[in-house]
Amino acid sequence: MKQSYFTVLSNCPLTDNVYKMILSGDTSAITAPGQFVNIQLDGLFLRRPISVCDYDDTTLTIIYKVVGKGTAQMAAMTAGAKLDVLTGLGNGYDLSLSGDHPVLLGGGVGVPPMYNLAKKLIAEGKKVSVILGFNTKSEVFYEEEFKKLGCAVTVTTVDGSYGIKGFVTTALEGTDYSYFYTCGPEPMLKAVYKASKTSGQMSFEERMGCGFGACMGCSCKTLTGYKRICKEGPVMKKEEILWDCV
Repeated sequence: MKQSYFTVLSNCPLTDNVYKMILSGDTSAITAPGQFVNIQLDGLFLRRPISVCDYDDTTLTIIYKVVGKGTAQMAAMTAGAKLDVLTGLGNGYDLSLSGDHPVLLGGGVGVPPMYNLAKKLIAEGKKVSVILGFNTKSEVFYEEEFKKLGCAVTVTTVDGSYGIKGFVTTALEGTDYSYFYTCGPEPMLKAVYKASKTSGQMSFEERMGCGFGACMGCSCKTLTGYKRICKEGPVMKKEEILWDCV
């Protein structure tokens, strides 16, 4: 974990309530796709945890949904604004288990961490399929960005207004894959758990007090004992999850 100040380079809407922010700063503590950052905002006691969409040596890209005071404050920020950010938080995805043709499933704001993961898997020569799930057409984002990486992309919408009608599991049924990675709301993760034909890794969304394991507020019982979503997670392997405890 590292605390440092980042400068907003750009902050623009992707949909009515989803924004993409690019920040300039020290990203050296970020070591794996699936990790998150914790952002301090004026007048708010708790930092806001946001997943990492992409990063390089000097820039960090995050995508967030406006759902409350904190994210509304972020949406109003313009280029040049400064943010106090904790980076390098959480346990990311393990790429070594992917096999030759993994599938990545992202639902809503669970889509962003799939982007850097896809980029790294493709750099390793893997054939990557991506399934993006949304409620309706107006909520769809990052489809073209995944295609530009070289991924085979399928979009699902619950109301059928775009792509395949249904959920990410609807598209998963007809997909050939060696392993899966996923991030999204708990009902989606449960559905993927039941529908998946292979092992995989799931990233959990959770309210966090500190974001780095000190407060124990996001502890969860697993097959191998209690784990903190913010520290030992947010990524967990399919085989260790106890659904009545998450």
